[in-house]
Amino acid sequence: MFREIRRSRQALPVEEGREILHRNTAGVLSLHDELYPYGVPISYVYEESSLAPGALYGTVYFHCATAGHKLEALGRNDRVSFCVIDQDHVLPEKFTTEFRSVIAFGVARVVSDDDEKRHGLELLAEKYSPGYDSDGEIKGEWNHTSVVAIDLDYFSTKEAIELVRAREAQPEGAEG
Repeated sequence: MFREIRRSRQALPVEEGREILHRNTAGVLSLHDELYPYGVPISYVYEESSLAPGALYGTVYFHCATAGHKLEALGRNDRVSFCVIDQDHVLPEKFTTEFRSVIAFGVARVVSDDDEKRHGLELLAEKYSPGYDSDGEIKGEWNHTSVVAIDLDYFSTKEAIELVRAREAQPEGAEG
């Protein structure tokens, strides 16, 4: 059902995709809108051992208002893609970039279970405000906040051929 990347030599292992999703703080959520695709940058958190048993590649959580463009689009079509750029180093003299990214596909749902909603908000707070007591903020914004979970069916990772070649040129056991 999902396309394999055409330049398979540039594919990274699934574990590297998970690490990219864990370490980054922003991605672009792409939704089906009425006339045009709708891509919107979001802050997110990624969890491998999700509460959703059907999430084969984990779950991405984000929060938003209780009404708006994202939720309207999700109401029409819950299938989404989500892209995270891990690296984008421009090499002007070579007319290329050294990039690394993940593109994920999944089914988004507004979390209706209070325990899972709290779980998602706590994960977000832990990622973006570590060390702060988020309980009061969560309680204060509870009725004005939706949590959306994207149960990932698949993701692919890819890096620039220049990065592949550099890694292949390293002596055995060397890290760089």
